[in-house]
Amino acid sequence: MQRHPMTKEGADALQEELQHLKKVERPAVSNAIAEAREHGDLKENAEYHAAREQQGLMEARIKQIESLLGSVQIIDVTKLNPNGKVVFGSTVTILNVDTEEEVTYKIVGEEEADIKHNKISVNSPIARALIAKEEGEEITVKAPSGNIEYEIVEIQYV
Repeated sequence: MQRHPMTKEGADALQEELQHLKKVERPAVSNAIAEAREHGDLKENAEYHAAREQQGLMEARIKQIESLLGSVQIIDVTKLNPNGKVVFGSTVTILNVDTEEEVTYKIVGEEEADIKHNKISVNSPIARALIAKEEGEEITVKAPSGNIEYEIVEIQYV
């Protein structure tokens, strides 16, 4: 079985979602199904079919999370000795050399990547270019619009 790297925060968030689904959502959907059954004929009962569909989606998500949690390798960056290099779990501030625009990313596992929260997958082009580099180094990222040059401004291990 393949192990998937994940930060401690990512694993905790999945565990929290799993508990919420099992303790809150599952009983609510069961109640909705029971209530819809009371309305009579199930063949033409839209509420019943909607609740059953919701139950199926929720159970699939529960299985997905359980499977994922069973195959993760939790990496706590605060317990690593990265020697000033960019590693999985580190938070990196980079500067676009051309536009002078600064952005900060946290390098995380595939399953917890969320660009809206500046969390990028360890497999993304930017993260791959950053791994094992140090502050002050410049990297080149191949983008559809051409190569983009960045300078590593700061590396944090939080």
